[in-house]
Amino acid sequence: MKPFALSWRTWLGAGVCAGIVALLAPAVHATAARADEPVPSAQSFTLANGMTLIVQPDRRAPTAVHMLWVRVGSMDEADGTSGVAHVLEHMMFKGTPSLAEGEFSRRVAALGGRDNAFTSRDVTAYHQQVPASALEAVMQLEADRFANNQWPDDAFTREMLVVKEERRQRVEESPQARMFEVFQATAFVAHPYRRPIIGWMSDLEAMTPQDVRDFHRRWYVPANAAVVVVGDVEVEQVRQWAERHYGAIEARAVPERKPQTEPPQSGMRRIEYRGRTDRPLVVMGWKAPRIAHPQASDEATIDALALMLLAGVLDGHSAARLERSLVQGLGQTRRLADAAGASFGMMGRGPELFLLTGTPADGVSPEALEAALKSEVRRIAQEGVSEAELRRVKNQWAAREVFKLDSLFAQARELGNHWALGWPLDASATLLRRLDGITPAQVQAVAARYFADDQLTVGVLLPQERP
Repeated sequence: MKPFALSWRTWLGAGVCAGIVALLAPAVHATAARADEPVPSAQSFTLANGMTLIVQPDRRAPTAVHMLWVRVGSMDEADGTSGVAHVLEHMMFKGTPSLAEGEFSRRVAALGGRDNAFTSRDVTAYHQQVPASALEAVMQLEADRFANNQWPDDAFTREMLVVKEERRQRVEESPQARMFEVFQATAFVAHPYRRPIIGWMSDLEAMTPQDVRDFHRRWYVPANAAVVVVGDVEVEQVRQWAERHYGAIEARAVPERKPQTEPPQSGMRRIEYRGRTDRPLVVMGWKAPRIAHPQASDEATIDALALMLLAGVLDGHSAARLERSLVQGLGQTRRLADAAGASFGMMGRGPELFLLTGTPADGVSPEALEAALKSEVRRIAQEGVSEAELRRVKNQWAAREVFKLDSLFAQARELGNHWALGWPLDASATLLRRLDGITPAQVQAVAARYFADDQLTVGVLLPQERP
């Protein structure tokens, strides 16, 4: 019923706001109704059954965002049932003993709100935005379906037709998406990130209603979930409502998660995918460290911060290096790409990739573009970046953090993401301060250290050969 999250991520928003770092309060999630009011900060509570409650007051408008986060995504699935987390997300809209199929969304709409959900590799989340006066009613509805999701087999059969059609439209009819899927399965050989979020079609064809019910029973337990509320609310009132509706759910143990370690890569991996396209596509991904905790001081965390800024230097704005050099052709004898980009997720429950992507310009081979993308990173490794260049990227990051506060949903999503990773609520402010301390020399160092071919996976989309 609801779309699944894409597996490749971009992070740097548009706009430059010099000096914004100095404007950020320690709790970057918080805003206030008037400038003379103190800035409220998010508060976190643990209910008696182990469920987490996070409340962030924001009284600029009489509305509230309510999100239920479950720390389960496609990485928690098993081979043979790929896509089950996403299928369960669909089935959560199919009713409870006290709620008919489709009634959940109808009631949210009747309250003057809207609802949706998403599944990623790491989490599943359900969200509603409603008038603040309707918040308790939504909490009651969500608590009911979290604990009592129930539907007949024929509802599952009908919904699986929707899920499979979603896969066809989003993946199978897109050569780019199909190539990314194969690329991901090549980059990771043991870690479950190798599986697509929406699932392999063969697994969807073989999925049973009991597969989905078992997944719900296993993972949808209070201690594996968090409720996030942001908006025109009183913290203590929301806490009382949460205890009343969510706190009554039976406490159960969170299943043990076994280590899912990706073995070291020791050589380049390369795939070629042919599809119905007139435009080749090059994707290059290097294994890279992630941030286990925003306050960690280990080398991997510092390097991850520097890699984040490196991605911004390469592809953070219209005058970034890949755009100027490869797309605009400045300093080159010709344009090499119609589009080029860099991205680095930096954070997640699993391993990360630093991605470079590009679409060759007319007359340019994928091999030539691949070499040019590598060359841009190599140039930074050899020559470094200027302080001004790095400051522009840092200012963009800071601006994104400020502009995000205009959206209740963005605030709620950030808080939920931090909970899912086991991070403190003020993690964004901590990361922002740490990013501001990264030096040009550190960016140059990671450009020299992490881009060897033995950690590289290359995927190339080529037009199908015509008979």
